Amino acid sequence: MADIPVFNPPAFVAGAVNLASARLGAQALWTTDEFFAPLSRALNDDPAKWDETAYDDNGKWMDGWESRRKRVPGHDIAVVKLAMPGRIRGFDVDTSYFTGNYPPHCSIEAAYAESGDPDPANDALWTEILPKSPLGSSAHHFFENADNSKVWTHVRLHIYPDGGVARLRVYGDAHFDWAKVGADQDIDLAYIFHGAKALAWSNAHYGLPEKVLGPGRGINMGDGWETARRRGPGHDWAIIKLGHRGTVSRAIIDTHFFKGNYPDTCEIIAADLPDAPESFSEADIAASESWKPLLPRTKLQMDEEREFKGDALASIGPVTHVRLAMFPDGGIMRMRLFGKKA
Repeated sequence: MADIPVFNPPAFVAGAVNLASARLGAQALWTTDEFFAPLSRALNDDPAKWDETAYDDNGKWMDGWESRRKRVPGHDIAVVKLAMPGRIRGFDVDTSYFTGNYPPHCSIEAAYAESGDPDPANDALWTEILPKSPLGSSAHHFFENADNSKVWTHVRLHIYPDGGVARLRVYGDAHFDWAKVGADQDIDLAYIFHGAKALAWSNAHYGLPEKVLGPGRGINMGDGWETARRRGPGHDWAIIKLGHRGTVSRAIIDTHFFKGNYPDTCEIIAADLPDAPESFSEADIAASESWKPLLPRTKLQMDEEREFKGDALASIGPVTHVRLAMFPDGGIMRMRLFGKKA
């Protein structure tokens, strides 16, 4: 069996969203060649897999994008539409399990399109944000973007001259124009497309807490935040930064698909910390245990969407962060926090 590549992300990944997540809606738009494996596989959220025995009509089955061996001048290119407009912090160009067939180098460009998709072949529409950089065999390759102030909607990945990339992850921050939201408009402050993000958590064995911020009610049990079974004291929690400072007037906790593994109870506490860092220290996490109660500890049921409003929520004014706690452990599919921006 092939060795599992080590995933050791740098600091820029903390609190970032994978803008190239297929689960969130990123799309493989175009490529010069995907003879051995389609570009769409490189956007899958799960880690790449290796199957010693898997072959298809064109050869060895690989979990990623793989072009054929190039016998003419040039190199291969792929275009990806990001799941949402965003500011890009950096990349993981993952060549997991590509050993004799990885590209020696890559570069990445980005484009912004208010509507539609940019022409993949029109160089004038694309801006290089990662110059030609070396890649190696079966490894994660992290590259930080020096200028993360601009908003992009698409990326164009170049590999030189050909080969395979298991996963392309584009780490960044969702861009949402809050200036277009009226002062009296009711909006989900905890939606990932509105800029909400998970900053810290106690456990994410079966699914990251970022998933509770995702679209819809979830497609299966793997589309939510689920922790390992707790065998000692304590409980599980996640700290969420809201998309905008706001006042919460309605909350939804959804345990959809979680039946034998839903939490017994949950609570939400909150704080107004507009200057808090993206990365929470141990001291910050300890201090979060004393935040103001928003939703008191409440009994949950399996596979149920529950709404809380009126007297069920405390009136605590504007907040920027919440701490979702579940007792003692288990899975939550979605959390919605509706209110008005402040």
